[in-house]
Amino acid sequence: MKKLLTLALVIIGFSVNSFAQVSATATASATIVTPITIANTGNMNFGNVATSATAGTVVLTPAGTRSKTGGVTLPVTGGTISAAHFNVTGTTGYTYAITLPTTDITAAFGAFSMIINAFTSNPSATGVLAAGAQTINVGATLNVGINQAAGLYTTATPFQVTVNYN
Repeated sequence: MKKLLTLALVIIGFSVNSFAQVSATATASATIVTPITIANTGNMNFGNVATSATAGTVVLTPAGTRSKTGGVTLPVTGGTISAAHFNVTGTTGYTYAITLPTTDITAAFGAFSMIINAFTSNPSATGVLAAGAQTINVGATLNVGINQAAGLYTTATPFQVTVNYN
C-alpha cells in the first residue's frame, strides 16, 4: 500500500507539473510617419517650335534642355522652356516610388492637336527624402505633325505624377 501511495503521489506530482501554465507579456507600438505629399511647383513648357512638311518631335529632358528630330526646328528665340517641377515632402530618409503617365496626353489649339508622351523624370523610378524633401523634374516628348498649325497648344487636363512610400 505504501508503494501504491508513493506511486500515486509521484503521478500526481508529474500531473501537476505537466498541466502548469506560464505567461509572458508584450507591448504594442506604432510610429506615425509624416504623410508623403507632392505639389506642382512649375509646369512643362516645350517653348517655341517651328514645323515643316515633315513630322518630328521635341524631346524635353528633366533638366529642361530640348532636342529635336525630323522636320522640327528650334528657333533661336526659344521662348519659355521648362521641365515640370514637383516638390515631394515626407519623412527624412524614406524612399519613395515615382509613377509617371504611361498614356499619351493631348495638347490642343482649337481643332488642332499634338501628342505628348514618353515621360521621364529625375530622379527616375525612386527618390530619397533627404532632409524631408526632394524635387522631381519631369520631361517628355512632343510629337509635332506635318505643317502643324501655329498657336499656343495646351493640355485640357493636367498630367499626373504620383509618389508613394516604398
